[in-house]
Amino acid sequence: MGAILMHSCGNRQDQLWLLAGTGEGPRLAAALIKRGWRVQVSVVTPSAARAYASLGLESLAVGALQGEAAIAAFVGERGPFRWVVDATHPFATQISADLEQVCGGLGQPLLRLERPLETGGSATVLQGIDDLSGAALQGRRLMLAIGGRHLAAAARLARVSGAEVFARTLPSAAGLRGALAADLPQGHLAVLRPLQGEPAGGIEQALCRHWAITDVLCRQSGGVTERLWRRIALEQGLQLWLLRRPPSAAQVETVPSESALLERIAHG
Repeated sequence: MGAILMHSCGNRQDQLWLLAGTGEGPRLAAALIKRGWRVQVSVVTPSAARAYASLGLESLAVGALQGEAAIAAFVGERGPFRWVVDATHPFATQISADLEQVCGGLGQPLLRLERPLETGGSATVLQGIDDLSGAALQGRRLMLAIGGRHLAAAARLARVSGAEVFARTLPSAAGLRGALAADLPQGHLAVLRPLQGEPAGGIEQALCRHWAITDVLCRQSGGVTERLWRRIALEQGLQLWLLRRPPSAAQVETVPSESALLERIAHG
């Protein structure tokens, strides 16, 4: 865990620990603070932290939590909390599993925000990256917008299927490592800053036109980025491919929306 910016702790019965990014996180934090909760937030990157700069948080911790021991230490030092709220990315399965294990062992109440699956429009869902090896991509121009972790494997398999591959990635260590490992031709990679809130998508739209993209692969996140690519695919007549969302932790209480989360916290 990196830097921690702190205010006073106050009464711990009205404190929450929110783990989130830049999608729902700032809205949730603002809504919780407005309702009288003392909110501590953990984010992974300094760029994500900037989205919370104007909020009256109790603390803002920046940096990846390194496993169960780090989570237990945070709860032991700063908690217990009335609630720990897991609003991390649906593909961030390790942190969610670690939170489930630690909070369960400590008797620490935990809520998981489970983003609803997007509906409408036409999209092909891949069960995993390996499905790209059999996809109908011969002669297609494929944009990868899936983060750094699977970027190299996706690029390799898409090329095997006959696609010309392009990628959009974030300026994070993982994103840049994935981009380098993907071995993309010069001019086939765009490094963009993280999206803040509901994005307009102007840069992504321009990239698709500039590269004459025919297909896009993104993650089935249920968040702002998936909605962005669904809209662009519809507007530009692109084939949209979705990398299937991993199953959520079975033993964690989940809520399906921000409003449901706020309601559960208010009456819990």
